[in-house]
Amino acid sequence: MTDKELKQHVELALDWEPSVDATDIGVSADDGVVTLRGNVGSYSEKLTAERIALRVYGVKALANDLQVHLPNGDVRDDTEIAHAALAALKWSTVVPHERLTVAVTGGRLTLNGMLDWQYQKDAAARAVGNLTGLTAVINRIIVQPRVKATDVRDKIEAAFKRSAEIDARRVNVTVTDGTVILSGNVHSWAERQEAERAAWAAPGVILVDDRLSIVP
Repeated sequence: MTDKELKQHVELALDWEPSVDATDIGVSADDGVVTLRGNVGSYSEKLTAERIALRVYGVKALANDLQVHLPNGDVRDDTEIAHAALAALKWSTVVPHERLTVAVTGGRLTLNGMLDWQYQKDAAARAVGNLTGLTAVINRIIVQPRVKATDVRDKIEAAFKRSAEIDARRVNVTVTDGTVILSGNVHSWAERQEAERAAWAAPGVILVDDRLSIVP
């Protein structure tokens, strides 16, 4: 696939998504690396545009340079956003909100704290990601390792073998002090994301260093 074709496919995917206004979104592609530029009306719309672009076959990497320009009716002061974020975290059934703190400056929300699992960290970001008035979410929550490296590696490799979307024979796993290094190659960005998701799902993982190459 040429970069011109990839650019067109990403543009069509964005146009097809009803929750994204692609009018002010520019797309460029260079050797499989896609860049999104322009303006969107909310932080959640920025994340959705990124997710849609990454699903397009042939995308190897993405640079999301979209800027969030809030409509006047969606502007909120930092105190309002902070209160809304705390409420959203408390309403989540999977986030231990009492172990987290929230800081908001100029519409940019930062999450801090320490949790046991990566899925809790991800859930916290999702819980606040759709709040009105946000321009960015910075997730600084730390996942505390709790198990041995060999146990983590064995669980990840077993998860790969169970997955219909991952060719486990092409993925190598190395674990050191809670950091998982994935190497080898996969067929698509979706397969790479699935491998990374499976690695994050293991208990005790605090960082996934994804070195997988995409070979369509």
